[in-house]
This record gives sequence, C-alpha cells and structure tokens, in this order.
Amino acid sequence: MKEEIIISGFGGQGVLSMGKILAYAGLMNNLEVTWMPAYGPEQRGGTANVTVILSDTPISSPVLDTYDTAVVLNQQSLDKFESKVKPGGLLIYDAYGIHRRPERTDIIVREIPAMDAAVEMGNSKTYNMIVLGAILGMKPVVDVDAVLRGLKKTLPERHHHLLPLNEQAIRRGMDLVKN
Repeated sequence: MKEEIIISGFGGQGVLSMGKILAYAGLMNNLEVTWMPAYGPEQRGGTANVTVILSDTPISSPVLDTYDTAVVLNQQSLDKFESKVKPGGLLIYDAYGIHRRPERTDIIVREIPAMDAAVEMGNSKTYNMIVLGAILGMKPVVDVDAVLRGLKKTLPERHHHLLPLNEQAIRRGMDLVKN
C-alpha cells in the first residue's frame, strides 16, 4: 500500500495540521511516512499545501509530480493540482470558494460541503477536521483511532478539551462521504 496525498488551500484553513495529523496516524499504524509542507511568507491567507506519503514500504523521495489523492480548498489549489491527480485518482474539494468546478473525467471527483457542516456544528474551527474525516471516509489509509491519537499529539495540551468536538467533526466528515 502506498498513498500519495496533497492537501492544499489558504493558510489558516488547517491544511498543514491535517497533513501532520495524517502523518502521525501513519506512524502509529507502523507505516513509512513523509510530511512535506509548503507555504508562502504570508502564513495566514496565502496558499499553503502539504504532501503526505503513507506506505508500507520505504519511501524513496518526498517530492512528487503526481498524486493519488488531492484535497483542494480554494480555486488556486484546484487550478494547480487538478491536472496532477493520477488517472483513476481522487480529487476532494469543498465548493466554498471554488468558482470553476473540476473538469477531469478520468478521476473520481467528490465535492464535500465541509464549510456548511462546520456552520451546522456551530464552530468554523472544525472545518479542517471535517475535511480530514472526508479524506478518511473516501480513503481509509489509517485507523480513526490513530488519527485521534495523532490529533492529541499535535494539539497543544491547553486545547485538549476540544478533542471530543474534533472527533465529532472527523466523524461528521466521514458521514458526508458515506453514500
């Protein structure tokens, strides 16, 4: 098993956090892992992305030209990464902030209403965990329990009281893609 994932959006959307949590979960599932973030000098509001590779065999390089899964959370990311999804791969996007829908027909394209779900939950900060749940719902490459342990490891201790809300958001994201 080898899964090459890119998650991309605006800084402040939790893109890098999602990648870090996936990477920790991979380690906890005894997988080989790379986590490579990329972001501009504007940490909030600029475009950010993270590449995560999860594999049961050694990973030769963290640098990729194409991906099995792309998660795009803004138009700039869709424009940049839609063409880089491998044929037969998966593109997940939230239409919030996307002006042009994905056009490829040789990949699986899945729209998730993550922003709407975050609003329904009454907390916009759950957005990235809803997206993470959708990723896991479509591609269960790591166990949810490992993701929750990874979340606990990455979340500062002063925010551990938010763990139940984040778990609820992850499960909500998984529910969004069940059918």
